[in-house]
Amino acid sequence: MSIEVRPATEFDDVALLVGPKKPTSNVCFCLSYRIGSKENNELRGSQRADRVRELCHQDPPPGVIAYLDDEPVGWAAVHPRRDTTFARNRLIPHIDDLDVWSLWCVRVRPGHRRQGISHALIEGAVAHAKRLGAPAIEGYPVDNRGEKVNLTMAYVGTRALFEAAGFTKATDTRSTLDGFPRVLMRLDLRGAGATPRSGSDVGGQP
Repeated sequence: MSIEVRPATEFDDVALLVGPKKPTSNVCFCLSYRIGSKENNELRGSQRADRVRELCHQDPPPGVIAYLDDEPVGWAAVHPRRDTTFARNRLIPHIDDLDVWSLWCVRVRPGHRRQGISHALIEGAVAHAKRLGAPAIEGYPVDNRGEKVNLTMAYVGTRALFEAAGFTKATDTRSTLDGFPRVLMRLDLRGAGATPRSGSDVGGQP
């Protein structure tokens, strides 16, 4: 099995992975943290799709996509924190003044889970951020201590998932999800240990 992770520049692939089932729906498309809450609440139906299509044409794009035999099977939202709502989030602290990137959503298509795609997505997101000059990257997963997490809420990832990619806990947050506390996980990209662990099966930018 060969998993390749690429920048999310293809709107149709993003829509397949995080778009709503009904085009007229006013949810998802992974916009709630990427754009301001006012704009997110105002966008309706096809306007949301148009906004994501626009983001896919920006540099950097809104995230990365995992492909299995050229089929899109997973999504990770990753972007400079300063341009997301995490820049103003009162529950998730800033631990320093680094211009860090945030990795806040990891999704795998049903039927493709338990194949290592989540791990590949995180490693691909790290490689993407490092390639674009990020000094560090953060995630905000739940610390579920091995307990089962509702799949609907599992998009933030787990502490163990991020630790497997080399992240370490930097601090607690005041945010909770599905009854579990969220922790701020950090990976420094400026020195040794900043390279994804299984880069052989994580593709770069085409």
